[in-house]
Amino acid sequence: MPSRTISFGKCFLCGETLAKNAVNRHLEKCIPLHGSSGPGKRETLFHLLVEGRDDPRYWLHLEIPASATLADLDTFLRAIWLECCGHLSAFEIGGRRYEVATEGADFSFYDSPPKSMKSARLQRTLAIGDIFTHEYDFGTTTELKLKVVGAREGFIENAKFKVNLLTRNYAFIYYCNRCGSPAEYLYVFEYPYVPYCDDHANEKEDGEEGLMPIVNSPRVGECGYTGPYDETLQFEESMPAKDS
Repeated sequence: MPSRTISFGKCFLCGETLAKNAVNRHLEKCIPLHGSSGPGKRETLFHLLVEGRDDPRYWLHLEIPASATLADLDTFLRAIWLECCGHLSAFEIGGRRYEVATEGADFSFYDSPPKSMKSARLQRTLAIGDIFTHEYDFGTTTELKLKVVGAREGFIENAKFKVNLLTRNYAFIYYCNRCGSPAEYLYVFEYPYVPYCDDHANEKEDGEEGLMPIVNSPRVGECGYTGPYDETLQFEESMPAKDS
């Protein structure tokens, strides 16, 4: 079960370690100091908080152009936290569903057919304060909860994914079920999933099939997910030890 303790993360603007519940206050001061200049075109940016719907210990704050589409946001969420086998995905916003592949699909079982992510621009779909959801993989589903925290005029640093990644939770340390040392794998043929270190994972006869690497994502242990496919989005740092 997810821990009820406050999780900590890193600010990528200044490098400071932050408790999750202190991030908004920190960014109000940090963004004007470190996030107001850049080589790109100045435009309206939405500030989003994204967290695991079932495990909010996983979280990140990002900025994305208000002119971007839900498909652009979906692409980034897949890249950083979700993509494993090309599954379908959807947003739910104000009772309206948005999917990627809507052309030619049979939506006869819906009361209201989904709209296309590709034509839904954030500035026309979202407003400050809105809370909405995203789901990836309609079988082994990973659900995310998102909130529009605010907006500002600024620049996008990561043109590839059209985002500024502001903060992100540190990777959690799981401990081996056998020896208590840091674990590297989850055994997913038991539920809840069981963590094992490398030595004790090798004792599993069906290890190659039943073991999944522990990665910093709310999709850890699910389907074929082994981490971001883009190395620039990997973040496996754990929280720095406090000075004694």
